Amino acid sequence: MAGFVYIMTNHKHGTLYIGVTSDLARRVYEHREAITGGFTTRYDLRQLVWYEEHYEIGSAIQREKSLKRWYRQWKIDLIEAFNPDWRDLYSELM
Repeated sequence: MAGFVYIMTNHKHGTLYIGVTSDLARRVYEHREAITGGFTTRYDLRQLVWYEEHYEIGSAIQREKSLKRWYRQWKIDLIEAFNPDWRDLYSELM
């Protein structure tokens, strides 16, 4: 089973949330619509600004854990290398 690691935010250089899922479009939709509540709902994190696909969910989970230990600036650099304008990438998933 494939997996995705992703980063959500509320605006450029705003609060960051790192997650992992096997269905990226569905999970981002849930965040955007505040369906599941929690951290992303509390901080209004509705913009998908970075994601990475993995062929196995286990490697995606390991990558998520690794990214969560990174310094904030490293995460910002990762986003800006992939998406320099911090565009919401959700529409590209559809």
